[in-house]
Amino acid sequence: MNSNLKIINLEKVNSTSEVAKDLALRGVSDWTIVLGNMQEKGHGRKGEAWFSPLGGLYFSIILPKSNINDLQTLTVLAAFSVAQTLKENFQIEPLIKLPNDILLNQKKVCGILTENIIMGDKTLISILGIGLNTNIDFFPDDLKEIAISLKQVLSKEVDNYKILEQVVASIKKQLEIINQ
Repeated sequence: MNSNLKIINLEKVNSTSEVAKDLALRGVSDWTIVLGNMQEKGHGRKGEAWFSPLGGLYFSIILPKSNINDLQTLTVLAAFSVAQTLKENFQIEPLIKLPNDILLNQKKVCGILTENIIMGDKTLISILGIGLNTNIDFFPDDLKEIAISLKQVLSKEVDNYKILEQVVASIKKQLEIINQ
């Protein structure tokens, strides 16, 4: 794993985004990543629950200040980075379903949630949360028709840390280009 990444790896967490927000408000440095091996209260837009068992890749990034304060733009940038990583590594064709989902075989493989912490009219901190169904064998009955994992598509396990590193590197690169 790339030693340049600042990762706080937690076995079980309510939500990586909630932990990241708390840490960001306490002054943890930009690009710190909160990685949860499983989430008990992972969530997406409008508070929708995100199934987060062991095996998946669930992380939140404390983003640096950028020229982008628009949540949707940051979310699309992250979706592009995840989709590009999946395509390059596994020769699959993910579909970005705006504003924050990535689909494989018409089923959700990834959800992205960007949240700003705002004081007055200024964005203080942006937190980018990504839930990627990687090494999940099965989904509960209420999700198996709408969710899928990379393991189900590829018939093999994938390296969560390698995917994490590549997604973060891609997001950094995209933000650097935008902030020039």
